[in-house]
Amino acid sequence: MDSLKLFAQRVEAIYKTISPHLYKTPLLYCPTLSSLCKDSSVFIKLESEQVTGSFKARGALSKLSIIASSETLKSRGAVTASSGNHALACAYASKIYGVDMQMYLPEGVSKSKVSQLKLAGANLVIHGADCMFAETKAREVSEIEGKIYVSPYNDTEVMIGQATVGLEILTEMPDVSAVFVSVGGGGLIGGLATYLKAKRRDIKIIGCQPIQSKVMYESVKAGKLIFEESGETLSDGTKGGVEEGAVTFEPCRDYVDDWIVVSEEEISSSVFFMLNEHCKTVEGSAGVAIAAYQQQADRYKGHKIAIVSCGCRISPSTLGKIIAQHSA
Repeated sequence: MDSLKLFAQRVEAIYKTISPHLYKTPLLYCPTLSSLCKDSSVFIKLESEQVTGSFKARGALSKLSIIASSETLKSRGAVTASSGNHALACAYASKIYGVDMQMYLPEGVSKSKVSQLKLAGANLVIHGADCMFAETKAREVSEIEGKIYVSPYNDTEVMIGQATVGLEILTEMPDVSAVFVSVGGGGLIGGLATYLKAKRRDIKIIGCQPIQSKVMYESVKAGKLIFEESGETLSDGTKGGVEEGAVTFEPCRDYVDDWIVVSEEEISSSVFFMLNEHCKTVEGSAGVAIAAYQQQADRYKGHKIAIVSCGCRISPSTLGKIIAQHSA
């Protein structure tokens, strides 16, 4: 059996385990986005309405279910690092599976995410300028204390959980022909692309990144993982570097068909668009994929398109500024 088919089987198996703890998020038809290109239909996969507010619950449930299945692993406890959504997901999954967890977050994480984590009872430590620095510290703690490190993206079992987004899209849209996905460390797109390519090689996978933090795009272009400083971006959930040796690089290199980079203004406009058009609150990371389609819609004539709205955690102050900017 080839590796793609084996990966798909693992995704389908883990979905049976974790689906009772997930929402089956809707695919929302968008007339306005569909009208941007002749004979195209655009649907938005609302992972922004997933339990804990993002797709990250899928990967966390996948990993924590495996840890909890072994008393030896479970007794060690776990540690993770995140810009917020992965930590929320891990707080949720660790309660379900009874795994003790410590969570490292980078500086500058939105206040709404920190608030939600505290309410969830998460054991938080703030460390470093972005996700890469927080991850490095969490790994050090893992090595010293023997805790199991749960990466937000650099973990095959996490990536398999995230791939269940693709499983649901394909189940509900068997004729889908293009999928737009925001990219940070690559866990979501890596899993989703691998699963969808295992099922149908003709589906186009489009990776979307903010111009202020486009490490994976530049790495794929260079043919190897590179280090690049990230600037300030509304897409704080995708901000930061990619760990050396990340398991997500090869799927991004091999199975992502195209890359689109978007500006901060485009991200802001897309967040406002979702609120104004559909009364949906989405975070900047979700706005990246929507903005990417808006930027390049004319290239997708005749396609049936799914755009993954990956999360909803945006601070009231940031959302207020976006509303003020686009309502003027």
